[in-house]
Amino acid sequence: MQDNATEVTAAGIARLAGVGRAAVSNWRRRHADFPKPVGGTETSPSFALTEVEGWLREHSKLAEVPLRERVWQQLVGHPEGPVTALTHAGCVLLLIHDRPTLWLELSAGSDERLAAMLPEALDQVLTSRFGAARRGRRGRRGREAGAATAASTSVNVPLASTAVNAPPASNSVNTAPASTSVNVPPASTAVNTPPASTGVNASPAVHTSTGPAQTPQATPAQPPQAAPALQTPTGPAALASAPLLRGTAELAAELGARQTFEFLLGRHLDANPRQYTLTPADLAGLMAELAGPARTVLDPACGTGALLRAATQAGPAPRPEQADQRLCAQDDASGLAGLTALRLALHTRAGIRAAAGDTLRADAFPELRADAVLCHPPFNERNWGHDELAYDARWEYGFPARTESELAWVQHALARLRDGGTAVLLMPPAAASRRSGRRIRADLLRRGALRAVVALPVGAAPPYNIPLHLWVLRRPEKAPAQPEVLLADVGQFAGEGRGGPDWRAVRDAVLDAWRGFDRAGHLDDRPGLARSLPVIELLDDDVDLAPARHLPPPSATDGAGRLTDVRDRLGETLRLTVGLTPAAADTAQPAPRWPLTTVGELARGGALVLRTGGNGGHARVPVLTDHDVLAGTGPTGTLPESDEEPALTEPGDVVVPVLGGGSVARVIDDATAGAALGRNLVLLRPDPAALDPWFLAGFLRGTANNRQASSYASTATRLDVRRLQLPRLPLDAQHRYGARFRALDEFERALRLAGRLGEQLVRGMYDGLTDGTVAPGP
Repeated sequence: MQDNATEVTAAGIARLAGVGRAAVSNWRRRHADFPKPVGGTETSPSFALTEVEGWLREHSKLAEVPLRERVWQQLVGHPEGPVTALTHAGCVLLLIHDRPTLWLELSAGSDERLAAMLPEALDQVLTSRFGAARRGRRGRRGREAGAATAASTSVNVPLASTAVNAPPASNSVNTAPASTSVNVPPASTAVNTPPASTGVNASPAVHTSTGPAQTPQATPAQPPQAAPALQTPTGPAALASAPLLRGTAELAAELGARQTFEFLLGRHLDANPRQYTLTPADLAGLMAELAGPARTVLDPACGTGALLRAATQAGPAPRPEQADQRLCAQDDASGLAGLTALRLALHTRAGIRAAAGDTLRADAFPELRADAVLCHPPFNERNWGHDELAYDARWEYGFPARTESELAWVQHALARLRDGGTAVLLMPPAAASRRSGRRIRADLLRRGALRAVVALPVGAAPPYNIPLHLWVLRRPEKAPAQPEVLLADVGQFAGEGRGGPDWRAVRDAVLDAWRGFDRAGHLDDRPGLARSLPVIELLDDDVDLAPARHLPPPSATDGAGRLTDVRDRLGETLRLTVGLTPAAADTAQPAPRWPLTTVGELARGGALVLRTGGNGGHARVPVLTDHDVLAGTGPTGTLPESDEEPALTEPGDVVVPVLGGGSVARVIDDATAGAALGRNLVLLRPDPAALDPWFLAGFLRGTANNRQASSYASTATRLDVRRLQLPRLPLDAQHRYGARFRALDEFERALRLAGRLGEQLVRGMYDGLTDGTVAPGP
C-alpha cells in the first residue's frame, strides 16, 4: 500500500541521483510522469522511494548509490518516523549479532514470510538480553518527532490508564493466527515483568490499548508507571520495515552489526542536534573512572548510553566479557531509552535492564541498590514533580525547592546506591551556590554524602559556554568523625578556540587528586588546583561549594616562574618579529600593468583544482574551519559523518574563507595537511608546474581583488573565489613574488604569537599582583 511506502524528500532524491536540488525541481516541471508527492508539505513534499527509484532507473538518472546512503534514506523516509525505523533496524542488528544463522534462515524467503517469523525470533533474542519478551504496539507517541509507531519503543503510561494484567506464565502475545495463545485485540500490548533471576527489580510496565474496543477508564489515584524500553515489532510493522531490515543486514555484512548501528544512530543524532543533549565520550570516561569498577551501574537519565558504555570499560583492566555486570538505564524519552538498550546490548554482554519513563515520578528501579550511579541529568527543570513528590522517601537530606531539580536528582542517585556505593553527577555550577539549596548541601556535607566537587573547564559538555561541575557522592555507611570534602578546579586546562579542553590533563589532575583524597580522607593543598576542606569550614550561611572560592592561589614561586617563561618567550618572539619586519617599500617604480586571469579560468584550464568543504566522510579526521584559517591555528572543528568523501588538505593547497569579507588565504603546511575542509571554505590545489602556491595566496589577499569578487546579499558578504584575479606571470617571476609573500606570512604569524603572549603576560601580572603571588617591587 502506498501509505506504507518509504518516503524520500527532494534532497534525498538529489543524493540518489547525484545531482543538485535544482535538477530535481526541473524534472518535476518538465516530466509529466515524475512521481506525485505522497506526503510532506506543499513547500517540502515527500515522494514514495520505490516510485522515485523506478522513475530514475527508467530515465537513466539513477546514480550508483552507496549502500550506506540507501539504507539511511530508507530509515529517514520510514512511514512511522526515523526513531521507529532505527529501533526496528537495531532489533534486527542484535539478532544478527547474537544469532546470525537464524537471521539467514528468516531472510531467505519473501518479505511476508520474514514478517511472519521475525517477531518470534526477536522475542527470543530480546528475552535473553533484556529479561522479558514483549509484543504489541505502543499506546501513544514518543517525545521525538515522528516517533509514533506500531510496535516500537514504548512510552510512559498516562495517569488515567487502566492496568492490563497478563497471565504470569505468558511472556508475549503472538500476532500470527496459528500461534496465538492469548486472544487480545491487535492494538493491545503485553505486560513486561523482569524475571526474578536478574537481581534487579524494575516496576512492572503496563501498556494499554489504542483500539476502539478498549477505552481507558480514569483512575486519577494511580501513579505513573515506567514502561519497557523496547517492544518486539509486530508482523505488520515488520512487513512495512522489510526493505529497511534487508538493507540494514546487507550493510551489517559489510561493516558489522555494531558498527552499522553506530553509523545509523550517529547520523540520526547529527541530523537532530537540538533534540538531544549528548555527554562527550571523554567526560563520560572521566565520570566512570571516578566511580570506579562496579558490578551494578544505574543511569537514571541515560540519554544515548554514553555513561553506561564508559562504565563497562572503567578500571585498570577492563574485562573482555562483562556478563557478570548489570547495567540499568531509564530515560523519559521512550524512543531514546530503546535505542540505548540496543546500543548497550551490541557493545557488551552485561545484563541490561532499560525502561522508559520520568525517573523522578515513575522510578523503574525502586528496589535497586547499585554499586555506582552515573548521571547527566536535565538542568534547570521547574516541572520535575515538586508538587506530587512532597512526601517521597528519597528526600533524606531535605525536600528540594522547585528551582532545585538537580538536588532532586542527587538524592535519587543516593537512594539507589548500596551503602558505600558511589554516584557521579554532572551539575550546573549554580547548584553549588544557590541559596535555595543551601540546607540540602549542608546536610549532604554533615552526613558525609558529598565527597567532592570538581569544576570542569569551559567547553567540557553542553552548554559549552559554562564551566560545569562534577559532584562525587557516596552513600555513607556511617557518619564520619571529622568529614572533609575535596574541592578541585581544572579550568586552567580549557583548550584554545573551539578545540575543547585538554582532556588528558583534566583526567590526570582530577583522578590523581580524587584517588589521593579517597585513600586518606585528606589532600594536601595543591595551589590553584585542589584542596580538601573540613566540612565545618563550609557550613556558613551560604554553604557555597564553588571550588574557585576556596582554593589557595598558585604559589608565588610557580606563578612568578610561569610569568618569567612567558616574558622570555615574548622577548624572543619580539626579536624575531623585528628581524622579519618587511623592508621599506620602494615607491619610485610605476605600478606594472600585467595581463590578468581569474581563478575560474585557471580551474577550467587545469592549472588548479577547486574544491569546496562541508562533508565529513566516514572516517573521523580533524576539520579545518573558517575560524581556524582566520586565526591561523590548527584544525579544531568537527563535521557530521556523511557518504560524500571529504576534501582533505595537502601541503601546498591554498584555502580561502568565503564569508566575512576578509582578505585571507592560507597555504597549507605539513602540520595542517590531512585535515578535512570545513564549511564556508574553498580549497585551491595549484599545479606546481604552472602556479606557485605562495604567489597564488598572496595575490588572492589583495583588498581591491577581494572587493571586486565579493557580493553583498542581505547583511553578509560572500566571496566568489572564481572571480578573484591574479596576473599571468612566468613561473620564475611567480617564485620571486611567492618568496616575498611567504616572508610576510612568517611576519604575520610572529605578530599573532607575540599578541597572544603579550595578553597572557598582562593577564598573569594582573592576577599575580591582585592575589599576592607577584610583588609590586620596591
